[in-house]
Amino acid sequence: MRKMTEAHLKEAFAGESQAHIKYMAFADAAEKENFSNIGRLFKATSFAERVHATNQLRTLSGISKTADNLQAAVDGETYEVEEMYPAFKVVAEKQEEKTAVMMFNYALEAEKVHAGLYKKAKKAVEGGKDLEYFPVQVCTVCGFTVEGQAPDKCPICGAPQEKFKKF
Repeated sequence: MRKMTEAHLKEAFAGESQAHIKYMAFADAAEKENFSNIGRLFKATSFAERVHATNQLRTLSGISKTADNLQAAVDGETYEVEEMYPAFKVVAEKQEEKTAVMMFNYALEAEKVHAGLYKKAKKAVEGGKDLEYFPVQVCTVCGFTVEGQAPDKCPICGAPQEKFKKF
């Protein structure tokens, strides 16, 4: 693939990925304001943006076998834990952006767990197996992720157990 096309695909992938998440957040906001059909429109458009992003990622050869995808996920989470979020927090602290510091910390702590879960999954795949079933619970306030039962209180943000979503 030629460099300019590859760069355009990467830029499109980033934009479509952001639009997917942004429109889901807009859907949640619309539904909270009792605009259910507008929320549905945002959800449908969000899904379309996800389709676009997936097609672009596929064109970039960014989807591989599960073991390779898991390694890419471990690498990404590790980068966020070791480099990205610590650096972002330092800047936000220096600029006294307390909310940004808190959000970066939420993400940093969750990413640590994600990396561990992906490593566990990769080990299973390398052994030719799927993971054994376990519930995965995610705090809807900060993104903290836990295997099994959600804690009574989120260890990162303090949200009550009811704020966890089970997968």
